[in-house]
Amino acid sequence: MREEIRLIVNDQDYELSIAPNRTLLEVLRDDLGLTGTKRGCDSGECGACTVLLDGKPILSCMTLACEVDGRKIRTIEGMAKDGELQPVQKAFVKYGAIQCGFCTPGMVLSAQALLESNPRPTNEEIKKALSGNLCRCTGYVKIIEAVRQAAKYEG
Repeated sequence: MREEIRLIVNDQDYELSIAPNRTLLEVLRDDLGLTGTKRGCDSGECGACTVLLDGKPILSCMTLACEVDGRKIRTIEGMAKDGELQPVQKAFVKYGAIQCGFCTPGMVLSAQALLESNPRPTNEEIKKALSGNLCRCTGYVKIIEAVRQAAKYEG
């Protein structure tokens, strides 16, 4: 059994026929080739698979693709515009918030969602917004600094 769905991913329309038990993560990576969304724990614990659904961060490993039929999804591939990195991405590079890079797409998208809803977050608000995203490399200090600096560009 298959379901016909329409996804709007990074401002592009996709018509897909999928099994109803497929996750958004699987569809993004396997069907659309958007491998910036990372498969981490597959249990909603690490945040590596974070994407934005209608501007809000969600865990794509825990979301069935058929549940987001017709909705807008932004992945890390949809962040840069005309080859120009967004302020959050620039800050992650400039402030050394990237180590191995595996958590970076989810972190960047969670930070972007925060700054779109709260352009001047406190450190506590940044920590709370990123609390669902785990990093095993940086100890978070540089990540929090990058988000704080990106807020200065966003405002």
